[in-house]
Amino acid sequence: MYQPPHFRETDLAVLHAQIRATTLGLLISAGPDGVIANPIPFVLADEGDKGVLRAHLARANPQIAALRADPAVLVVFQGVNGYITPSWYAQKAIDHKVVPTWNYAIVQARGRARLIEERDWLLAQIGALTEAHEGPRARPWSVADAPESYIASQLKGIVGIEIVVETIEGKFKASQNRPAADRAGVVEGLEAEGDARALAMADMVKARGGL
Repeated sequence: MYQPPHFRETDLAVLHAQIRATTLGLLISAGPDGVIANPIPFVLADEGDKGVLRAHLARANPQIAALRADPAVLVVFQGVNGYITPSWYAQKAIDHKVVPTWNYAIVQARGRARLIEERDWLLAQIGALTEAHEGPRARPWSVADAPESYIASQLKGIVGIEIVVETIEGKFKASQNRPAADRAGVVEGLEAEGDARALAMADMVKARGGL
């Protein structure tokens, strides 16, 4: 990933927090038929030097065969992102030497996928994934709420994936390369738009730009 110094993030805690906030990762690998990618939700465990990613794929998914042939993977976690108009820059009023851009937060993790078919592992994985998203709810759903025979049948249709993260990098492009007045204009413009995506981006620009 192209990494200008302004946007590079190396703090492992920040990268892990972004993965947990995003959850859905794009699993990318290459097999006999070329490159293949699937979006799947991951659980991140604080194990090893850089963490361990766990997920599952439908047994019928052709990426399983690709992973058996070549287990090297790239997982991309795309966070908040959005278009930035040059109309928000203070510099526009001075000389018009401005152009549009796109701000975003992204984390990329690489490793080798281990395919797992053991029932207990799969049950633990779907339990952890469910707990991560149901736990905060007022009336959380649990895997145990479904009939045991039904869950057993569902487990037969999936294959687990475990990836020990070997390399991880983050890029948080939040107008850090612009002058303070331009960053302030970006925040003002995003907050005026008012939707959840724009407000999340405004918060990131403020946090990353020292505003």
